[in-house]
Amino acid sequence: MRAWLNRLVSSPRPSAPLYERVVTEARAPHWYVESEVADTIDGRFALLATLLALASVRLERGREPAQQAGIALTERFIADMDSEIRQLGIGDPAIGKQVGAMVGALGGRIGAWRRAFSGEEDWHDVMVRSLYRGTAPGEAAAAHGAAALRNFWDRLERADDSTLIAGEME
Repeated sequence: MRAWLNRLVSSPRPSAPLYERVVTEARAPHWYVESEVADTIDGRFALLATLLALASVRLERGREPAQQAGIALTERFIADMDSEIRQLGIGDPAIGKQVGAMVGALGGRIGAWRRAFSGEEDWHDVMVRSLYRGTAPGEAAAAHGAAALRNFWDRLERADDSTLIAGEME
């Protein structure tokens, strides 16, 4: 298992530029200041998973290379979360369980965003669950969070597949 994860981290992956772009986006201060996403491990994870879920849904809508990049994006997320958990000092027996829970959280967000974009669920409700773990902040912060997510989604949508895979968007 470790050899497999090492290959994911050390070999060039088509998802690396996009993953790094999403991580950079998740580090932008406006999420934590104006949108009031909790500046905690859980809050940062919720934001990263939300942005990755949006990117994954967008890649699913693309052609075969984009769909493959979506799979690689999830693999990159798994490798990154494994590394982060190890850096937090969590021991080997618990790593698989922790990473599994994180992948499940990402998968749940991907499913929720699919339903939001198909009209099966309310976009705002999905945003509150995904970004704020179900507890909305004040009205101004929630409005900023919603606008910032819509802006991120619009940039994903405007980018063609190859540009997006390269991690380049407006």
